[in-house]
Amino acid sequence: MPVNTLDERLNKILDRITSDDFLKGQGLGNEVPFYAFDYPPEEEERVREHVRFLDGAITKRRPGLKVAVINLFELLMEMLEGRKLLEKSLHMQATKGDEAVFKALKAPLDAGKVAKELVERFPPADYSMLLLTGVGSAYPLLRTHNLLNNLQPFMGQTPLVLFYPGRYDGQSLRLFGILGEKPYYRAFQLVS
Repeated sequence: MPVNTLDERLNKILDRITSDDFLKGQGLGNEVPFYAFDYPPEEEERVREHVRFLDGAITKRRPGLKVAVINLFELLMEMLEGRKLLEKSLHMQATKGDEAVFKALKAPLDAGKVAKELVERFPPADYSMLLLTGVGSAYPLLRTHNLLNNLQPFMGQTPLVLFYPGRYDGQSLRLFGILGEKPYYRAFQLVS
């Protein structure tokens, strides 16, 4: 069976995420409705552009839907800014290096805290779906599998789509196609 090109896969997303099956979580059993759309990291700009298109196209196709597009990197920066840590972090990185700043930010940007912040800003019950972007930019400040594990108790039946610059084979996430994360079995491939 031939592998679909990125354009073919991108063109399947709108139909998929506006379908009744997707929105109602049909065929998932009791699993959390988490989906991953993986793509080659070098195609980041094209995928970002497509997510912007989706943001408007979803509500044109299904006017009653409410969609949150969340850039994880921007969320992290806003969290740091809100705690007056952004400037301090930038200064620390310039003077002490990456390792020092990553160590200092481990607690303020703990995946559990990020998950709580995300659901406070975008309560899943208020949205038809959440689209997560900015995963590559957020690394190594935030590991995707940790965030998804921490989001599970809060999401209910609201679908979450992770746009992932790397590979997801249904069992493990590989950021940028090379960095292995711990196995993550709870997401479904959005489109093949």
